[in-house]
Parts: sequence; C-alpha cells; structure tokens
Amino acid sequence: MKVAVVGASGAVGQEFLRILDEHNFPLDELVLFGSSRSAGQSRIFRGKEIIIKELKHNDDFKDIDLALVSAGGSISKEFAETITKHGCLMIDNSSCYRMDADVPLVVPEVNAEAALNAPRRIIANPNCTTIQMVVALNAIEKLSHIKRVHVSTYQSASGAGAQAMAELEAQHASIAKGEEPKVEKFAYQLAFNVIPHIDVFTENDYTKEEMKMHNETRKIMNSDIAVSATCVRVPVMRAHSESIWVETERPISVEEARKAFAEAEGVVVVDNPAEKEYPMPLFIAHKEPVYVGRIRKDLTCENGLSFWCVADQIKKGAALNAVQIAEWLVKQGVLK
Repeated sequence: MKVAVVGASGAVGQEFLRILDEHNFPLDELVLFGSSRSAGQSRIFRGKEIIIKELKHNDDFKDIDLALVSAGGSISKEFAETITKHGCLMIDNSSCYRMDADVPLVVPEVNAEAALNAPRRIIANPNCTTIQMVVALNAIEKLSHIKRVHVSTYQSASGAGAQAMAELEAQHASIAKGEEPKVEKFAYQLAFNVIPHIDVFTENDYTKEEMKMHNETRKIMNSDIAVSATCVRVPVMRAHSESIWVETERPISVEEARKAFAEAEGVVVVDNPAEKEYPMPLFIAHKEPVYVGRIRKDLTCENGLSFWCVADQIKKGAALNAVQIAEWLVKQGVLK
C-alpha cells in the first residue's frame, strides 16, 4: 500500500507519522506533501529519510492508495479532485466536507460502517471536540437514547496548530521576564487567561466551533440529539477537556453509566473522587484513549447525568482518528 501525508510539516502531519509507525500500519511506501515553504525539508520514517514534495495539481497521486490530509480547509477544497481523481482515498481532517451528504463523517468507535460509503473517495475526520464527546456519548446512547446535551469545552492551544502552541510557550516566557507577550494566533493573550471564543461567530451568536459540535454529533450518531456548546480556549498545551451534561429518555444510574463507559471501546474510566482521581489534560497528553471521570447524577433533572471527558487533541482529536479509520478499512479489505 502506498500512503501519502498532506500537510506533513504541521502538528497533525507529524503526528500522522508517529502513529503510522507506532501502529505498524501496513504501508509499503510513504510520500509526504507540503506547501512551497516546507517542500525540500525531510522527515525520518522507520529509519528512512523522506523529502517533502510540494503539493501541486498534477498526477502525483496516481499510484497512491490513501491520503491523510491535514493542511487546512482551503487546501482540502482546492486539491480534493487532484488527490482523488485516480482513485486515491482521501481522509480529510479539515471541516471542508464534514457536512456534505455524500461524504461520510466517521469516528470508528461509533459509526465505522459509514466509511464504506464514500462515493467521492473522501472521508471526513470530525472536529476534535466532537470526536472525543461522541466516543463517550456512544456508551450512554447504547443504554438509553440521549435527547439533549449541554457541553462546555476547555480546549488546548494545539487546536489552533503548532504555531499557537509555540505562542503559548512564548507568552509564558515573556511574562516571566516582565516583557509584554505577543498575541498573534488568538484573539487575546492566552497565557494566564481563558478565551470563550473559538472560530468565528455565526448569526445566532454561537461560534462555528460550537455549531460543529451540534451538527457533527447529529450526523455521526445518526440521531436527533440536540447539542448546545460553549467552547473555550484555555492555557493548556495539547489535551482538550469537556464538561458534559446529558438528558436521556430513561434515568441511568451512576453505576450503570460507569460500567458502560468502562466497557466502551476507546474509553478509559478514571473516576475516584475520594482519592482525587479524575482525568486531567496534564496527564492525558500523548495518550490515545478518551478518558472519562466525575460521573454523577444531575441535580436538576431526573434523567440527567454529568461527567468530565479529556482526550489528546492531536491524537484522538485528529491524527489517531484518521489512522483508525484507515485501519478499519484495511481490516474490511477495502484498503490493501
């Protein structure tokens, strides 16, 4: 199998390389693509140096079976036809095609079978906040249909890319020296602050990030579930946290929910308040599962349940989910 990574020099692109290697993904050849700025740079994969090629409108993808793409929505939109025209399967990490009816939006633990119906040879990777939430919600949905969700997110700098992570580090360093921190990637200084604003505001005063959680969750879970989100950027490096409240059709006990989470694919339960054990982004960074804790009955609703959810934004929130889609397709014999 011949695999391409598009956006190879970015934070998610570099994570693609690590995960493909760590998972021993069955590829015979790896090709790296990037912008004109990163073309000519090299990356080491399985002991071999690979030069990054400039992404162009040509036939470079003619013999490539799978392209893992994380170069931004504008690049995905411009190059999708170039990437797929010879039959290459494109797993796209941008928001460009997520809500298109003929593009499956896939989280393998929830709706892997949707990946089999990709008439445009494009499969969309969901938004990072949506991915970790639906992995957790799926465990509850199997017990009782979820009617509505309220979620507040605590999103790391990594969600805005490698430069944003560097900016957070630089801001802390500047403040420690008594200097004025530079603000470029965020609306305001992120160090020692939280910013209740991710992506642009829409007409209903929700941000696009918040609306992604509403719309993408419904598509992935094939459900009428209603999701109301408040998305907040916090001074954390690379793991997102979410405070989630759900209302189900029937009451679910804490014990029942904890058991469902513990048995769910891709979920690890860390829920022992008496011993101060609960998921935290400091300790979840670089790990693959979705972690759930602080599971408790809601005090305002008989059918309500609250819990806390943490996952690495670059891994499960992006690169890992895309590779897991590809791994599932390999198992089905679709990719080989």
